[in-house]
Amino acid sequence: MKDFNVTTSTIIANIIGGLIFFWVDRFIFTSPHFSPQWEIREEVKCADCGETAKGFRLVRARNYDRTRDRNPEFRCEKCSPLKLQELKERGVIVE
Repeated sequence: MKDFNVTTSTIIANIIGGLIFFWVDRFIFTSPHFSPQWEIREEVKCADCGETAKGFRLVRARNYDRTRDRNPEFRCEKCSPLKLQELKERGVIVE
């Protein structure tokens, strides 16, 4: 890189850094080793009790994947543990 000018060196360094970041980021967000993945939203209506509060939903676990769910169901802080227990009883592995 010593023989290149500053602009060329910067472009090459950014391309290399971008490629590394892309693959590391892809591994983090698609790897089953980093499960479970949750989605949390403010001010949603609970699918079980109807309360408007902070909502939680399990998006992905080792043998559970709702990443493409068109109608996600969020649950409040009181109902979320109950749904999680139900999923565990159905065989979903949540570690």
